[in-house]
Amino acid sequence: MVMKIGELAERAECLVQTIRYYEKEGLLPEPLRSSGNYRLYGESHIERLQFIRHCRTLAMPLEEIRALLRYRDIPTQDCAEINNLIDQHVRQVEERILELQALKLQLDTLRQKCAGARSIETCGILRDLAGCLDHSK
Repeated sequence: MVMKIGELAERAECLVQTIRYYEKEGLLPEPLRSSGNYRLYGESHIERLQFIRHCRTLAMPLEEIRALLRYRDIPTQDCAEINNLIDQHVRQVEERILELQALKLQLDTLRQKCAGARSIETCGILRDLAGCLDHSK
């Protein structure tokens, strides 16, 4: 089945701009062109686009997706490198979780600076945030 970019976007449930971006980044292969110079896509484009989108839902950066696609394109290769890539991504996610937990603690501490309804000029949160800015000078 051959389709234009709008139909591909609809079937893959993404934006046309996303498809063009992935093409520009080399994640999607260059499509064929019609005599009217329209991009023409096939089922393999849908499958690859869905693979990319699934990777993105797992917060994988483009370089990791690019590597996974290279491995995917050589199905007879050993998958040890894929395991290593995923293990590394898990470690990065764990680091991000720790960073987010520290951020939450800071926000909880900040929230405790202002209890109840007050006038803006006496808001402990705004005062503390202004103090943080003054300390960075």
